[in-house]
Amino acid sequence: MSFRPLGLDARILQAVEEAGYTEPTPIQTAAIPPIIAGNDLIGIAQTGTGKTAAFTLPILTRLATAAPGERRGTRVLVIAPTRELVLQIEENVKAYAKHLPQTIATVFGGVKESPQIRALRSGTDIVIACPGRLLDLMGRRCGDFSQLRFLVLDEADRMLDMGFLPSIRRVVQQLPKVRQTLMFSATLSKEIEALTHEFQRAPKLIQIGRRSNPAETVAQWIYEVPKHLKPSLLAHLLRDPQMDMVLVFSRMKHGADRIAKQLEQQGVRTATLHSNRSQSQRLRALKDFKSGAVRVLVATDIAARGIDVDGISHVVNFDFPMHPEDYVHRIGRTGRAHAVGDAISFVTPEDQAELRALERFIGRGIVRKKAEGFQYPQTNPGLLPLDRDPRPPQSRDQRGPRRPGPGPRPGGPGPYRGGDGPSRHNQGQGHPQGHRSHSSQGQGNRQGQGGGQSPRPQDSGQGHGQGQGGGPRPGYGPRPAQAHRPSGPRRWRP
Repeated sequence: MSFRPLGLDARILQAVEEAGYTEPTPIQTAAIPPIIAGNDLIGIAQTGTGKTAAFTLPILTRLATAAPGERRGTRVLVIAPTRELVLQIEENVKAYAKHLPQTIATVFGGVKESPQIRALRSGTDIVIACPGRLLDLMGRRCGDFSQLRFLVLDEADRMLDMGFLPSIRRVVQQLPKVRQTLMFSATLSKEIEALTHEFQRAPKLIQIGRRSNPAETVAQWIYEVPKHLKPSLLAHLLRDPQMDMVLVFSRMKHGADRIAKQLEQQGVRTATLHSNRSQSQRLRALKDFKSGAVRVLVATDIAARGIDVDGISHVVNFDFPMHPEDYVHRIGRTGRAHAVGDAISFVTPEDQAELRALERFIGRGIVRKKAEGFQYPQTNPGLLPLDRDPRPPQSRDQRGPRRPGPGPRPGGPGPYRGGDGPSRHNQGQGHPQGHRSHSSQGQGNRQGQGGGQSPRPQDSGQGHGQGQGGGPRPGYGPRPAQAHRPSGPRRWRP
């Protein structure tokens, strides 16, 4: 099937053909006609299936056929979670609108705001924005949205994960009530369904494939590895020349920098992409990755949402994602548009719960694999915390000397107890009192000399007595009954 039966404007069809597209994807085939008809819509499809064109092409068609005498002002607002995604959408819109007179502007943080303010005040037709900067400029009366006809929330699930919902609500409150609202997401959750009831009117649901399944063209592998060996395993895998365009995911920004530094030391050309990088650095990293100047791009989840790069051979989850939806988003960067790709995930013993949750989410198990020629530890990774070397338990002599106490009292075998009468402050059973200790409560707590703690692995229950002269006592049986001591004032000995 071609694009012609979908009802697009002839100038847009020409631009699509010039861009090299001949057949629409399933999400485009299903979404374009109802959007042209004026329906609200929620589109659920995997990353890399052409969601941007699915809303851009019909919106441009409706703008192209609008009455020429309409009052000027922003008529399309697209909200996306990251500046990389904003720039990617802008690039696509410019390509599809190259034969139309519509103007386009982007709004996001990290750059000077004066050009963005001028673009909004000039009545730009299409605004593509991140929620934070957009809300700031709207609060300062920049731009006219009274003529808005289309609102698009792209990557809606990610914006919810990033905590943008309050900002989005405040933006929507300032928009006309009568509008067409389109929402696109890679997954459909209860939160997304609730959002459709809040922002849309009788939306049509377009769902391509199972909502939790990654692309079928992506081969998925699990490598179980101790945490401290993950850098070595990554370097070992990168010896494979077929891993020629690799996207590595790190949970933390400093982790991404550390991975990149280690790979550079191994002679692997690497770039990083995260929010601590300047806009020019991020654009340069993407450009070098697309051109092949760097072989590996290390990114965080948030920054990677704008990566729309064809030909990524492998996605590596260096840090296993905490949420199953993040896994689907991550590995969707490879195997795009029915191409093949590989998704490799490093799983430590601490990640087992997240792995089980992921396999329940996608409805199948993921194949475990071992890297040929890589030296794994000889211990069971499921039993030991393998992010550090296992150490045998130490004896008291290996742990060092006991904290010194007051020592044995003259004329008696045991340590000095600090008085002849029963302590008024020591409540409970089996609590021998250290030197001037006044507030021990409860049962079975053994107190060292001078008020310090001297825990022992064998101590439990009640009735733990004290050792002789501060040294270890040979047994830990119940404390023997003591003879009655006469009451009276304490007598402190020097």
